Amino acid sequence: MAEGNHTEATEFLLLGFTGNPKLEMFFFVFFLFIYMVILLGNLGMVILIRIDSQLHTPMYFFISNLAFLDVGISTIVAPKMLMTLLATRKTISFTGCGVQSFLFCVVVTCECCLLAVMAYDRFIAICSPLLYSVIMSKWFCMLLVLASHLVSYLHAVIQTITIFRLSFCHSNTINHFFCDTPPLLKLSCSNTYIPDTVHFICCTLTVASTTLIIFISYIYILVAILRISSAQGRHKAFSTCASHLTAVTIFYGTGSFMYLRLSSKHTMDQDKIISVFYTFAIPMVNPMIYSLRNKEVKEAFKRTLKRKFYSQ
Repeated sequence: MAEGNHTEATEFLLLGFTGNPKLEMFFFVFFLFIYMVILLGNLGMVILIRIDSQLHTPMYFFISNLAFLDVGISTIVAPKMLMTLLATRKTISFTGCGVQSFLFCVVVTCECCLLAVMAYDRFIAICSPLLYSVIMSKWFCMLLVLASHLVSYLHAVIQTITIFRLSFCHSNTINHFFCDTPPLLKLSCSNTYIPDTVHFICCTLTVASTTLIIFISYIYILVAILRISSAQGRHKAFSTCASHLTAVTIFYGTGSFMYLRLSSKHTMDQDKIISVFYTFAIPMVNPMIYSLRNKEVKEAFKRTLKRKFYSQ
C-alpha cells in the first residue's frame, strides 16, 4: 500500500468515555439532557429574534447565526455519541468519520469568524453610532456571514483532504467520542508531519486573524467608552459588549488550548474533557450569556409571553 494515498480502514471504533455499561447509561442520560437544553436554548433564541421586530438589528442577526452554529456543533457530535453509548459495536464508517470531521471543522471555524464579525459590529455601534445603520446594512451583514462560511469551508476542505489521505493501517480505534483531528493524527500509521503542520498553521491563522480583529475592535471600543463623560453612559456602552466578551473568552480559551498544539503534545483523556466543554458546555451556556446579561432579550421574551397570553 502506498503511504498517504489510501487507507485500509473501512470503519473506526470510538472508545468514548468508558467501557462500563452502568456509566455509559449515566453518560447517555446526562448528555441527552444537555443536548435537549442546547436545542431548546439556542433554537428558542433564534425564534425569539425572528418573531420580535425590535430584535431585527445586525447584532441580533449575528447572535441568531451564532445560535445556529452552537446547535450545529452539538448536533454534529451528540447523536452519534449517544448512539455509541447504547450500541454494542461503537463504530463509525470511514466516510461518516470524514463527514463528521469536515462538518465539525466548518462549524468551529465559522464560529471563530462570526465572533470576530460581532466584535466589528460592536466597534461600529460604539465608535460610529451615527453611521451604524449605513455601514451595517442588511446586505453587508449577510455578506459578512457568507464570507465567514466560505472561509470555514475552505479551511475544512484543506484539513479534511490532508488528514484523510493518511493511512490508518495499524489500528482503527479512536480514543475519543467523535472524529476530531488530534486523535485521528495520533491514530495514523503514516508520517503525520505535513498534516500536523497544516493543521497547526490553519488553526493558528484562524485564531490569530480573528483574535486580532477582536483585539483591535475592543481597543477602539475601550478608548471610545473612556471618552464618555457620564458613568451611566459608560456602563451602558460596556454592557452591550459584556456578553460578547464573555462568549469570546470561553470559546477561544478552550479552543486555543485544544488546537494550537502539535499532535505529539496531546493527551487524549485531557482532550476529551476539553472537547466536552466546547461541544456541549459552551453551546449550552451561550444562550444564557446572551439572554440573562441582555436587557433587550429579556424584554422581548416578556413581550412574547404577553402576546401569547392575550391571544388565548
